[in-house]
Amino acid sequence: MSGTAFPRQRRHTLHFLEEIRGFSPVFLDTEADMSRVLAHRSGAERRRSIVTYVVWAAGRVLARHPDANSAIAGRFSPRVARCDGVHAKIALDKALGGRRVVLSTVLRDVEHAGLDDIQREIERFRDGDADTMPEFAGIRTLQRLPVPVGRAAFRRVVRPLRNRPDRFGTFAVSSLGHRPVDGFHSVGGTTVTLGLGQVRERPVVRGGAVLAAPTLRLSLAFDHRVIDGAEAADVLAEIKDALESVPEPAAVA
Repeated sequence: MSGTAFPRQRRHTLHFLEEIRGFSPVFLDTEADMSRVLAHRSGAERRRSIVTYVVWAAGRVLARHPDANSAIAGRFSPRVARCDGVHAKIALDKALGGRRVVLSTVLRDVEHAGLDDIQREIERFRDGDADTMPEFAGIRTLQRLPVPVGRAAFRRVVRPLRNRPDRFGTFAVSSLGHRPVDGFHSVGGTTVTLGLGQVRERPVVRGGAVLAAPTLRLSLAFDHRVIDGAEAADVLAEIKDALESVPEPAAVA
């Protein structure tokens, strides 16, 4: 076996994972009946992703749970800061410098955003060129720095609480639902991280009868330093309820 240098295109991931070692994760999961969401999608003029619906629902739920929309920093003198808005960090499967990597972007104030607003931003980052987009200039800079210097620069940027909403968002969403993945748990560096698996037909019970319905395996990882399980369970349950009761298109366009 021979070793090779760590890919420079993935240095930001290395720095990020080192930075969140203090995270104290607890994992929850549930299944959401996506019948209403799929019906809503089929009736819309613009195609919307499942991630868009989850961001839309989670933004409104977290606005009602400010403790879960908070950030923590410091070990010897920890501080928790509530954020003024709800900002979604979205994980993206991109190419950077010719290598497949995971990148992320932050959609701001999603508690007020409509479905089409969220979809447009997701499409802009999904379809944009990571080698030229100004939003990824910092990541490209990290590629060129020696690892110790890059690590120090990364920490300098993300550690201050005032920088967290812009760099990490206030909650994170990661989806592998485009592949045959039923569910997974992820830690996104925020107090709440949502993991999305595939939507597929599964048996459900309605009115005492077993039938098939499109369901989504939805996971939630929360930082136990910031909130407790009861609060996290409320957040997950309310996101599930929001997805299962999507209102008429005119109410959410």
